[in-house]
Amino acid sequence: MKRIAIFAALLASGSPLAAEVHTITPGDGAQERLQEALILAEPGDEIVLSAGRYDLTDGLSLDVDNVTLRGEGMDGTVLDFTSQAGAGEGLLVTSDNVTLRDFAVENPKGDGIKSKGADNIVYHRLRVTWTRGPHPENGAYAIYPVESTGVLVDGVKVTGASDAGIYVGQSDRITVRNSIAEANVAGIEIENSRNALVEHNIATRNTGGILVFDLPNLPVMGGGNVIVRNNLVVANDTPNFAPPGNIVAGVRRGTGIMVMANEDVLIEGNVLSGNPTAPVMVIAYVQPYEDERYNPLARNIVIGENAFEGGGYDPQLEGGEMLKAAFGGELPPVMWDGLGSLYVVEGTPGWTLNLTEQGKGLGAASPAPLTVEPPVDEFDASEIGAPAELDERL
Repeated sequence: MKRIAIFAALLASGSPLAAEVHTITPGDGAQERLQEALILAEPGDEIVLSAGRYDLTDGLSLDVDNVTLRGEGMDGTVLDFTSQAGAGEGLLVTSDNVTLRDFAVENPKGDGIKSKGADNIVYHRLRVTWTRGPHPENGAYAIYPVESTGVLVDGVKVTGASDAGIYVGQSDRITVRNSIAEANVAGIEIENSRNALVEHNIATRNTGGILVFDLPNLPVMGGGNVIVRNNLVVANDTPNFAPPGNIVAGVRRGTGIMVMANEDVLIEGNVLSGNPTAPVMVIAYVQPYEDERYNPLARNIVIGENAFEGGGYDPQLEGGEMLKAAFGGELPPVMWDGLGSLYVVEGTPGWTLNLTEQGKGLGAASPAPLTVEPPVDEFDASEIGAPAELDERL
């Protein structure tokens, strides 16, 4: 009787008696079998993608909480969307507490893997690639969590995105680490998000390596409280291939780390080499705007100790040759537009445009060596990064 009572209580609670493992193999019918598993999964279930190449003709979606989708390695399990009929993402996740790990997505017509409103999501050891290389018709984003609280991106590799390889937007409590972003327009982008930690990544051969932006007219505003540290940001020299009209179409080839219209950002411990326009750029939003919630200036941006080598030697800026000549043949590593507030550790050279008004271009600049105060307060990192419990899933 006691066992029957326990069984009845479990049924009444709606809790699964035991998590199930659903194994999917490549071959005929893989599209239908995989999407069916994603639809019918119960919370706690794991969907395992056996090694091999899955030729898919439509995007996939997951809307069940607490599910793990796992392959057998980013080079072992490949979801190939080359023949995708629509223009959507390869995989869309709209549920909470999801773990995505150990598989690859190739050639989606739209974004690679997108999650929207998916709290406490983990992206681990994933690869998203457009195999034809940089091209304006590639999808905009490779890894794309948006409107989430709790995001961990760890050990992913992204190439070929026509906007950002790793993009986290309108989110809170974020960690992006141990990842490689190569040959995208923006390697890693944190946009309109708070409490983000970007560390131990490699950003190379992008147009711009790591971008921290705030933009107007979005549902979530007021990005900031971001740490960018201990990253390798090298040789970001790919010509910009973003479609016209895209905000990142204005990113200059050769930008290492760029902060625009954000607040409370710490940049320290990074190695920046071979970024020909500017290893570090701190600027205001330059376009007109009408959003009364928006502050276009970069505020309380702190440049700590970083290692700089071979930057500013081919700046994609109006009057770049004259600027180089004025500074002895190579621009200093830190560029500031002169608006907002910037603090730079002693001994780090820089230059400023000395602009006095947001929205004015280089024609209104009065370039000069950078003279700003060093940081005096300890940067508060207590709430920055993904919740610790997300690490337990790895």
